[in-house]
Amino acid sequence: MTKLSVNINKIALLRNARGGNMPDLLKAAQDCVRFGAQGITVHPRPDERHIRYQDVKDLKPLLSVEFNIEGYPSKEFLSLVEDVKPNQVTLVPDAPDALTSNAGWDTIENKAFLKEVIDSLKKQGIRTSIFIDTDLDQIEGAAAVGTDRIELYTEAYAKNYSKNPEAAIEAYNKAAHRAHKYGLGINAGHDLNLDNLAYFHKNIPHLLEVSIGHALIADALYLGLENTIQLYLRQLK
Repeated sequence: MTKLSVNINKIALLRNARGGNMPDLLKAAQDCVRFGAQGITVHPRPDERHIRYQDVKDLKPLLSVEFNIEGYPSKEFLSLVEDVKPNQVTLVPDAPDALTSNAGWDTIENKAFLKEVIDSLKKQGIRTSIFIDTDLDQIEGAAAVGTDRIELYTEAYAKNYSKNPEAAIEAYNKAAHRAHKYGLGINAGHDLNLDNLAYFHKNIPHLLEVSIGHALIADALYLGLENTIQLYLRQLK
């Protein structure tokens, strides 16, 4: 079964809008797990506009499921990861001021840099994943730098799903087959939701994990957090 990792950035963003501790991020993360989430994802950014570095440290001892930390591998980010030692680190190529992740790595141009970072993380016993587009050469490049997994950037799929699901999924299906050929695990994330998740899951072979935050937290405003997580889990069966 493909695992659901809930990205809780938007809960932190809501808390930070007023200061204080409402909503309680740590309780929300524990509730996500209690309601069935098989992982928790956070993406701390340098300006700490949502998840703060201290949140990451506070979350680690509370979680009984996979903890995935996303981020650009800056010196500060890698220091945080070394302190926390999550189950998985997902490397993204975001600029510090990026609103959200909007492109995958160029694994060929950044081969030396990524290999150095991944080698260091592996020595610490941390599984690695690279945020990546569906370009087959870039997936081959991901294998060359030694990452354990890739995370397919699914914005293009989500954008085109309602127009033509078969066309929208085609490049992702090919990318998944190529990644599996090279021995890479396959994760996916970005703009997956209750409308498009089941079709993606059905048509992507060897899909290990999806990371979903914005849509899931937005749905929870209407449907409740527990019900929403259960609805997402059903799409992955």
